[in-house]
Amino acid sequence: MEKYKHKYGAEQIQVLEGLEAVRKRPGMYIGSTSVRGLHHMVYEIVDNCVDEALAGYCTEINVIIEPGNVISVEDNGRGIPVEIHPKTGISTAETVYTVLHAGGKFGGDSGYKVSGGLHGVGASVVNALSKWTEVTIQRDGGIFQMYFEKGKTIKKLEKIGNSDKTGTKVRFLADDTIFETLTYDYEVLETRFREIAFLTKGLKITLEDLRGETPKKSEFCFEGGLISFVEFLNKSKEKLHPKPIYIEKDGETPVEIAIQYTTSYSENIYTFVNNINTIEGGTHLEGFKRALTKVFNDYAREHNFLKEKDPNLQGEDIREGITAVVSVKVRDPQFEGQTKTKLGNSEVAGIVQSMVNDALSTFLEENPTVAKSILEKCISASRAREAARKARELVRRKSALETSTLPGKLADCSSKNAEECEVYIVEGDSAGGSAKQGRDRRFQAILPLWGKMLNVEKARADKIYGNDKLNPVIVAVGAGIGKDFDITKIRYGKVIIMADADVDGAHIRTLMLTFFFRYMRPLIEHGNVFLAQPPLYKLSKKGMEDIYCYTDDGLDKAFADLEAKGIPRDTLSLQRYKGLGEMNPEQLWETTMNPEKRTLIQVTMDDAIKADEIFTLLMGDAVEPRREFIEKNAKFVKNLDI
Repeated sequence: MEKYKHKYGAEQIQVLEGLEAVRKRPGMYIGSTSVRGLHHMVYEIVDNCVDEALAGYCTEINVIIEPGNVISVEDNGRGIPVEIHPKTGISTAETVYTVLHAGGKFGGDSGYKVSGGLHGVGASVVNALSKWTEVTIQRDGGIFQMYFEKGKTIKKLEKIGNSDKTGTKVRFLADDTIFETLTYDYEVLETRFREIAFLTKGLKITLEDLRGETPKKSEFCFEGGLISFVEFLNKSKEKLHPKPIYIEKDGETPVEIAIQYTTSYSENIYTFVNNINTIEGGTHLEGFKRALTKVFNDYAREHNFLKEKDPNLQGEDIREGITAVVSVKVRDPQFEGQTKTKLGNSEVAGIVQSMVNDALSTFLEENPTVAKSILEKCISASRAREAARKARELVRRKSALETSTLPGKLADCSSKNAEECEVYIVEGDSAGGSAKQGRDRRFQAILPLWGKMLNVEKARADKIYGNDKLNPVIVAVGAGIGKDFDITKIRYGKVIIMADADVDGAHIRTLMLTFFFRYMRPLIEHGNVFLAQPPLYKLSKKGMEDIYCYTDDGLDKAFADLEAKGIPRDTLSLQRYKGLGEMNPEQLWETTMNPEKRTLIQVTMDDAIKADEIFTLLMGDAVEPRREFIEKNAKFVKNLDI
């Protein structure tokens, strides 16, 4: 990678403000103090290493989760400058770790051409929110070290040895008085670092977990960059063309794009700015979409895929089945909001659009077979869209003519306040009957479903409207589907899937979640979807109140607690629930529906890329990847009803 030829010394580190508020209001700086914020601490330190890679000076990053949840992050970049900072009077390295908004990412003559991170606050915020932080720097022929506790300097930077290497190593222990948990999820970190490696061609990232008896280790390095990224995303899908289309442009605003079409019906476009995942898109996405629509329509006209009287293909037709990654490097990115999820730089739209227009037009002319296969799918999608429109209008007309627009099997609640209302989507009429009798009619609605529903992963939108299993759900939720979905119109604040605790129930939950993910994604994004947790076991004995257990561990604990009270295991009656219908209305209310006693699992979507991969893997057409997944994870299955 070409090195960015700007100075990187004390004068490039600009100080903007102090560090006082971080420990008082940590959520303002890392989003939350939950497990999500905990992982964000690691990302902030790694982002600093990646900035060195983007500048052309770092080729390796090593991350270790040490016993006790200590994090170690080491890179082979230039090392943080160690000389005295002209404004603070202390070492530049100490300034970076103790002063908010002190970093090499500000001003026209900064140490970096492009950078990610939290506007340069990463190092100092991590330091402020850690019980202790140790920083070791190799630079200028020496090894330097400093030590902090809760953001305060305990040991100033001092030289502890000599070295001809360069780089920075940061070790920290998050403060357990601030964070709700200190337990890092290896897979969450693994997913993020794999993503970074895809986006930074040639950068090697190693992740090790030394906490358990058996250490874990993952290494990521992709010379193919975004091509490798798209191939990874599509590994469980059937492709329309074997190799991704690759577009790259250097210059003041470098742009890199990889595109591959599959036989699936979903659209998956992921956008990044300076390696930051812009989940809400922005101007780079707008430019890409406009160019994509124009290029394919122009090609279709010129090569007679569309006749003179045919209407143009719409953008959604052209994006059906697409997997694309759009990565831009912007010198001064303007993000809408503090969450950095939407790019606002207007000039980027034109840069991306112009580049894609030229490069994609050339590609299609030089690869007519690929162009034909993609356009045939686009035209098929256009016909399906028209069929879906007619089906949607038919459903609307039918609803307008009926005296009640709600599904006949829906037992609605009396409250009209969506925030307090909840609907249980229940498997089977029998369980639905018990739920209707056991519910609180004021705020709980019940919608029974019967049989297996449509797998939307294998169906276009025109097959969904009017489907006898899905239409009641669409009408009950009341906010439409797909691009017409409007989260402000939902009739229930909680949409709760309540299925049997067996294999069939798990399948129904997965089918329903696939539908929500593909066609009502804002429901998941806004935290409106939940899974009910019915009990697995009931322990009973004459003269004793029944005890319900929701897990095997819970059952073991219940047995142990009762034996400690002098109640032997062999005097207890144990019932294993295989279906909701085995519980009477009172039991179903007490165990699964009573807000004061029930357990609900909220469905979240922190990583759309991972979610898409899992839904494609489990519900798509490709059999081999699904078989590999089952073989790999079969050992973790505890309850399997045969």
